[in-house]
Amino acid sequence: MAAMPLAAQVPTVVTTAEALNDVLSALRLQPRFALDTEFHRERTYYPRLALVQIAWPDHVVLIDPLAVDIAPLGEILAGDATVVFHAATQDLEVLELACGTIPKQVFDTQIAAGFIGMSSPSLSELHERRLGRALAKGDRLTDWLRRPLSDDQLRYAASDVAELLHLQDLLTTELEQRGRLSWAEAECALLVNRSRGGRNPDEAFLRVKEVRQLRGKALGVARAVAAWRERRAAASDIPVRHVLSDLAIAGIAQKAPSSAEDLRKVRGVEDRHSRGSLGEELLAAVRLGQASPVPVQAVNVRNEVPRELRGAIGLLSAWVAQLARDLELDATLLATRTDLEDFLREDPQARLALGWRAELIGHQIRQLLRGEAALAFDGRGGLVIEPRSVRPL
Repeated sequence: MAAMPLAAQVPTVVTTAEALNDVLSALRLQPRFALDTEFHRERTYYPRLALVQIAWPDHVVLIDPLAVDIAPLGEILAGDATVVFHAATQDLEVLELACGTIPKQVFDTQIAAGFIGMSSPSLSELHERRLGRALAKGDRLTDWLRRPLSDDQLRYAASDVAELLHLQDLLTTELEQRGRLSWAEAECALLVNRSRGGRNPDEAFLRVKEVRQLRGKALGVARAVAAWRERRAAASDIPVRHVLSDLAIAGIAQKAPSSAEDLRKVRGVEDRHSRGSLGEELLAAVRLGQASPVPVQAVNVRNEVPRELRGAIGLLSAWVAQLARDLELDATLLATRTDLEDFLREDPQARLALGWRAELIGHQIRQLLRGEAALAFDGRGGLVIEPRSVRPL
């Protein structure tokens, strides 16, 4: 009788320190392993880790962080093994909180797939297009914090990592054939090097859509109130919306209330916000915002692009989109509109000024800006960059 595929089996669940030590001993011998996490953050400020799935050849285990301290996993993450994820960004945040560290070497199958023409594919899509079979289906709204977990839940969780190493092999082969493995590896390295030290409260106002049209002192108040909300949410471990709504932040910034009575008149402000220490803290934040300089972070970077180059952004965006299709690259990996703006502003850290992007499109854009090349229609509906003739029609 053929062995049951790993993804179809009920995986081993690690619930004791002894069992976790056995897993760690096995992982110390592995040059690579796959990892995924299940977590919730709907009712908390920080993500609550509910499950850690790990796979290496012929093994899939699920570590229950509600039953065992997973901090010792940090030793393995800090080692030399390559850790394979799919869409790793949030997993890395969760692991850093739970283990105090993240892997030194990461391979993200979603990023890798973008370099062979798949635009940010889901793991299910990657399974179907590269393995020819569907990923196990599960309830997208499963409560992973509830115990006990059913066999179906455990199988579904295991399926997220059971084939990741196989997918890495397939993607690596394709990337090598296209000469793009180093590109994907460089992009994965950015995940590791990216700062995850928590959100900066003084930049929280930038994520509030309702304050984007504010100017002057109102913007300073918005920054101070949003920062107060962020710190209070973090201290209480609750979502920021449970502290104060975005609408209330915008209203407070516009009205600049100076008393509890004024606060109660602001749209979006509840009675609890105007009473006791909560009201005092809010009014103190308003005063701080009024006394502070206008936030420099609020300057729209698009306005910093030289006036004579602003018209080029749309045309360059169209060329990048076409080039991405021609090269079978995810266009967002090649260059976003923000990337183009950063490059036109001559930001030394612009992605188009560094690495493979500079070689692929950055140098050509520089030739355009120097007047050495021209962007033209090719007569078939496409765009090409070609040497400039300097001959007006």
